[in-house]
Amino acid sequence: MHNVSSVELTRDCEAVQIPSGTAVTLPAGTPVDITQTLGGTYTIHAQGGLYRVAAKDADALNLQPDATGTQAGGETPAQKEGPVDEKLVWETLKSCYDPEIPVNIVDLGLVYDLHLEPLPSGNSLVSVKMTLTAPGCGMGATIAGDAQQKLLYLPGVEEAVVEIVWDPPWHQSMITEQGRKVLGIE
Repeated sequence: MHNVSSVELTRDCEAVQIPSGTAVTLPAGTPVDITQTLGGTYTIHAQGGLYRVAAKDADALNLQPDATGTQAGGETPAQKEGPVDEKLVWETLKSCYDPEIPVNIVDLGLVYDLHLEPLPSGNSLVSVKMTLTAPGCGMGATIAGDAQQKLLYLPGVEEAVVEIVWDPPWHQSMITEQGRKVLGIE
């Protein structure tokens, strides 16, 4: 979503301040502008700053959770067993967004490495190395945590590790053709 809509929080709402990554609670009745709804999370402008609101708090924005960012079928982690589908892992990572940029982390060129390792249980460990657009971004742990949680809900994934790395440094040239289209770069 790229349209801005204005609402008042219907209840106290947990949020993460952008770009510092500081957890805060915004009080019920706070007027907010919803500026982005992608990957199951919401970016809002409130009290003079930007905040990321998780899908679990969509009701505070008077919204239904965005199904694209939630786990398939409402299952719990590792409920389904068997080998993980690598294509599904990549698609899941494409449902993760930097809350300030309307392009997913894969098309932004932030995912540097993806490794699947079979475990004795028959399930897999998924290891991801990713970076951020800026080393000082406080949202790194939030974005990596979002990716990790989504990966843990995939069939066949028993463990997921998402590591933030800084080498090589990210550059705009790493954005995919699709990402460039969304950003209007080409």
